[in-house]
Amino acid sequence: MRDFLTRLPKAELHLHIEGSLEPELMFALAERNRVRLPFASVEEARDAYDFSDLQSFLDLYYQGMSVLHTVEDFYDLAMDYFRRAHAEGVVHVEMHFDPQAHQVRGIELPVVMEGLALARRHAERELGLSSALIMAFLRDQDAAAAMSLLDEAAPYWEMLDAVGLDSAERGNPPSKFVEVFERAARLGIPRVAHAGEEGPAAYIREALDLLDVCRIDHGVRCLEDPDLVARLRDEGMVLTVCPLSNVRLKVVERIEEHPLPQLLEAGLRVTLNSDDPAYFGGGVLDNYLACQRAFDWDEATFIQIAGTAIEAAFVSQRRRLALRRQLADSV
Repeated sequence: MRDFLTRLPKAELHLHIEGSLEPELMFALAERNRVRLPFASVEEARDAYDFSDLQSFLDLYYQGMSVLHTVEDFYDLAMDYFRRAHAEGVVHVEMHFDPQAHQVRGIELPVVMEGLALARRHAERELGLSSALIMAFLRDQDAAAAMSLLDEAAPYWEMLDAVGLDSAERGNPPSKFVEVFERAARLGIPRVAHAGEEGPAAYIREALDLLDVCRIDHGVRCLEDPDLVARLRDEGMVLTVCPLSNVRLKVVERIEEHPLPQLLEAGLRVTLNSDDPAYFGGGVLDNYLACQRAFDWDEATFIQIAGTAIEAAFVSQRRRLALRRQLADSV
């Protein structure tokens, strides 16, 4: 099964590129930029990746970002992940990125955009790996800051495949960002949002009704609301589920307790993603393998999940047709 899952063409729809920063690269960039880390070694850094909840992860996540300073740094960050993902059979990657977390460190938006754009071009040329860019707003900051970022990003609107909403969910409902998402809609930018990870099922409903999103990131707590489950099924809404992340952040205690089988049984469209692979135990392939071990799914189930990701990806129709052919040829 491992060989099959490796060659299966996989599209990753839920990745935070800053969360792909492996300790080895973190230390290399810290040396390059003369940043002092709180860890004495790569091993000590990995040992710190033991989280009690989302906030404990975010504290370390933002600390890791401190080594990212230049266009070259963001290029190296993205290419490091693209190469790993390509080796795991990933054919398309959709990157969330967090400009606000860099701006508070004095790293301006053009630095981030140039580095990621350069990596995207090289990955497509060298690896045949396509990608999309999702500019995320930090929900634990106020809506005015998000609106300011959206305005500042005007020179890059055509580069954005979507805007998103991430960071600490509790106490920061989607309703907080209605005006920002309405403006993005007027600009013709698609919208996605994290909801129903640590926050309640009601946040998923808010993201649908108030933010008019086309995908829900996570969404696993939808099962608390049967009417919401029926709505998600009837509307064909895609959930970008991250099982290893959910285990590491204590959304569930064990992978065997994950609600993915119930989501599929309810007829929901789910995809498998890595979220923050450097911190949560591996990339997309590791998430596929973990589900195979936990749920003993057959090949047809994984083909269905991979196909859902291709259909929900932010790609051109020409690229989607190519990915469909690739999926068909692989099986």
